[in-house]
Amino acid sequence: MIVSLTTNRIERVQPGSRLEGDGVEMEVLSSRPHQDRWIVAFAGVGDRTAAEALRGVVLRAEPLESEGELWVHELIGCEVVDTQGRSFGPVTAVEANPASDLLVLSDDRLVPLTFVVDRTPGGPLIIDPPAGLLD
Repeated sequence: MIVSLTTNRIERVQPGSRLEGDGVEMEVLSSRPHQDRWIVAFAGVGDRTAAEALRGVVLRAEPLESEGELWVHELIGCEVVDTQGRSFGPVTAVEANPASDLLVLSDDRLVPLTFVVDRTPGGPLIIDPPAGLLD
């Protein structure tokens, strides 16, 4: 199967990894990068028909805890505030981008994740953007 990863944690598609979604649990048998995606063989998916039946299924894995990591589901809805306390509204989405994923604010402005300096659970997302980015 061709798989698009929305994480930089490639261990998610290493042999033995377990992913689940839409009521199915799948074990990775093998994987290899292919252009900007991955070719992944899953246990129990032995032919094209079985693979086609899984088209569009979003697979998830248990979070791997790492200090300072940001998770998309935790960012959506967070208020974005700069280091001077100015509020820029909530995050409505996170867009994948090769250089750095982008926070999409409620007014459609974009903030690269590289400018996030602090995130306290239940609190605002603190950014330190360069001058002019959000003007």
